[in-house]
Amino acid sequence: MTPKNLDYYINKFANLHVSRSAGIAPNKPILLLSVIEAIALRQVQKNQIPLNAELIATFLNLWSHLETVRKPDIGLPFFHLRSDGFWHLQLKPGLESLIDSKVKLRTVNAIRQTVEYAYLDQELWDILQYPQQRSILTQVLIDSRFAGKTLEIEQLLQINAFAELQKNLQSLGGKVYQPEELQDEQTKIVRDAAFRKIIVTTYNQRCTFCGLQILDSKTQNIVDGAHIKPFSQFYDDRIDNGLSLCKNHHWAFDRGWFSINDDYTIRVASDLREDSPHAKPMREFSGMSIILPTQKHYYPRLEAIRWHQEHMFEAIA
Repeated sequence: MTPKNLDYYINKFANLHVSRSAGIAPNKPILLLSVIEAIALRQVQKNQIPLNAELIATFLNLWSHLETVRKPDIGLPFFHLRSDGFWHLQLKPGLESLIDSKVKLRTVNAIRQTVEYAYLDQELWDILQYPQQRSILTQVLIDSRFAGKTLEIEQLLQINAFAELQKNLQSLGGKVYQPEELQDEQTKIVRDAAFRKIIVTTYNQRCTFCGLQILDSKTQNIVDGAHIKPFSQFYDDRIDNGLSLCKNHHWAFDRGWFSINDDYTIRVASDLREDSPHAKPMREFSGMSIILPTQKHYYPRLEAIRWHQEHMFEAIA
């Protein structure tokens, strides 16, 4: 049996199974470059590679500089890299038979709904923990598909694309999108994740309604970045159209069970029947002030909360 050492993976990376119908497709090399960069940035710290916003943002950034003909689609290599033997998919519980049935997961959303994460051969994962060996395999990918672009790609890989997007949106106070900007599902995923992280950070990872804050060792938290005026109607990702809310109170806010007064105090619907033996009932928050950001210019926009009062809260009263 051929030992799965660095030389083995150099050969694998140099001879990826790629479509050649319209020239050598760049999908797999760009995905692998993105994964290697995610490992280098510690965005991926164990041998589990989710199809998340950070990976998609890096993929799209590389694609925008390296491919001018085809449209980017990270779903294709994320699924089809299995054919190269070192990339594997862990499906969500109950869906494992989909791999054996030879169903092709063709879209990013379909993959995210069915696949927990991808993982590498353990030998390859171990190799990629060392900067020098990452550099060697990166160069193999560049030489096999992007000869002459080493310097350009090295510079691109020094950019944390998702963090740069967040930083740019933060400096602008967020953004109102045009519908045509969000036709691609990859862009939607990155946009949604950026908004959530900005809002949650703005509110110090706490629910603005109840103050709940739960973080784990990977800084994952229990709160969402919620829109005051629904994104599906207004495409408004400005920070002052956002609230940091725990799962329960996000759901309740979206259904108009509570709203916010102009002085940032809480209004709770009077017709709720609550049984909350181990937590403070929603009705007891009525009249209390929400937790606000430290920066006043990020306070919830009055025009937005008045819209919510009229169209969500009072509409169900």
